[in-house]
Amino acid sequence: MIVTALVEAPPQRGLATGAAAVTVLLWASSFVAIRHAGTEFSAGALSLARLGLGSVLLGALLFVRPRGVPRRAARRWPGKGDWPLLLACGLLWFGVYNVALNEAERRLDAGTAAMLVHIAPLLIAVLAGLGLGEGFPRQLVLGGLIAFAGVVLIGTSTSTGRAETWGVVLCVTAAVSYAVGVVTQKPLLSRLPAAEVTWLACTIGAVVCLPFAPALVDEVRSASGSTIWWVVYLAAFPTALGFTTWAFALRRTSAGRMGVTVYAVPVVAIILGWLFLSETPTLLALAGGALCLAGVAVSRRPGRSR
Repeated sequence: MIVTALVEAPPQRGLATGAAAVTVLLWASSFVAIRHAGTEFSAGALSLARLGLGSVLLGALLFVRPRGVPRRAARRWPGKGDWPLLLACGLLWFGVYNVALNEAERRLDAGTAAMLVHIAPLLIAVLAGLGLGEGFPRQLVLGGLIAFAGVVLIGTSTSTGRAETWGVVLCVTAAVSYAVGVVTQKPLLSRLPAAEVTWLACTIGAVVCLPFAPALVDEVRSASGSTIWWVVYLAAFPTALGFTTWAFALRRTSAGRMGVTVYAVPVVAIILGWLFLSETPTLLALAGGALCLAGVAVSRRPGRSR
């Protein structure tokens, strides 16, 4: 049974926190990479390239690593009961989420997209509380609300005020797919290694995006070398490594708490945009970033277990 507030040994908590920090940094950097790659790749083609190459890299790591590993540490292939959850995670989080978000960012400004997509952590907390038995710890609820207020401030400061209906629908679709994908992934991590779950879900997402293969072939032929390298970066780091560290951390803490942690992503993305894209944040965005970090800190405070 999953308790409401997971009590972890200090080394385990430290490892989970470190993995979560790596995930936040890599996922934030993906916004910079998508900004570059999106100028020459369409939403579906970019998703297929990112997931397909990410699947290859993760698969190579998995199938090379077992040599010399003790038999008791060998990975276990998913059972019949695991596949519905794996299919849901791969289809929704890796497939639908990537395509919907990439297409939405072509129709909405970054601020509006950030506000809409970041309803996902609140949905994760609600779904995990109801479906996984995690409950609704006071720190998690308070931290989530504080962090969401920070996202609203960031979105308000960067929004143009124009919101296309189809773009809004795509962002909400991405947020719901993200939330359901995380909640379906959590039970798998109690039975399977994090890297294996990530590889299988990424592969399923890549298969879902195969209809975009003709577009990808055409766009690779005309893309510049620097843009292609940005796609390789997206696959190797935010996808292969970032989703693996996410799964590692999620296995060692609650889904609700990990969901709120990603509220730090917009803050780091603002900093990276300032450093690499010369996008100077407004004072309101900085205030929103401070609120996001405060909310994450509150949500990750250890509480009493029921």
